[in-house]
Amino acid sequence: MLFRVKICGVTTPQDARLVADCGADAIGLNFYAGSPRFVTRSQARELLGEVPPSVARVGVFVNAAVEEILECQQDLGLDYLQLHGDEPVEYLARLAPSRVVRALRCRPGDSTMVDRLLADCGTLGHWPAALLIDAHRPGTYGGTGRTVDWPAVAELGERCQGIRLVLAGGLNPGNVRQAIQAARPAAVDTASGVELAPGRKSPDLVRQFVREALAALTSLDRRPDR
Repeated sequence: MLFRVKICGVTTPQDARLVADCGADAIGLNFYAGSPRFVTRSQARELLGEVPPSVARVGVFVNAAVEEILECQQDLGLDYLQLHGDEPVEYLARLAPSRVVRALRCRPGDSTMVDRLLADCGTLGHWPAALLIDAHRPGTYGGTGRTVDWPAVAELGERCQGIRLVLAGGLNPGNVRQAIQAARPAAVDTASGVELAPGRKSPDLVRQFVREALAALTSLDRRPDR
């Protein structure tokens, strides 16, 4: 089963405990040195020591070498590998059988990136465990706080051949319920939307986000068209 609520960009053991205690079922650790939420492997090991096995461990990578990603996964026991850069589709085959979350930074009204990826996956014969849809901003690799076109994400879900969608991009406790109702994703992901400062999580915001997200996802599961 794919995780449902992921809190990404965790940088301290205290925040790792917070994520688990608040009921999120996935924690994201950013191994991209260009991010303000970057953690080293030794820091990640300390953080994950505060997380129970029931919480999925997601490593976020941006244009890292396959060998580096696999070494990090083996060292830390990562459950998912999130590719958030410009990695070619061949990474899916080279990382198999690992569960890969492929992030796509989509421009408003433009789904060609998703269509192209799906076609390439079909040719390659390897598919990601999930697609994470984030907002596009030139020169960045996520964490911008911008939202995506939620109804367009719902339309993507109908074309994604069974691949589950993770909604990201500007989600916070105040909009995540509306976002889930409009986009109908399998899961949601936030970083900046629950922060006091980059990499520093707010207990109140994390708690509120998880509560709102789980309530909306549960309501969505009960819809007759699901």
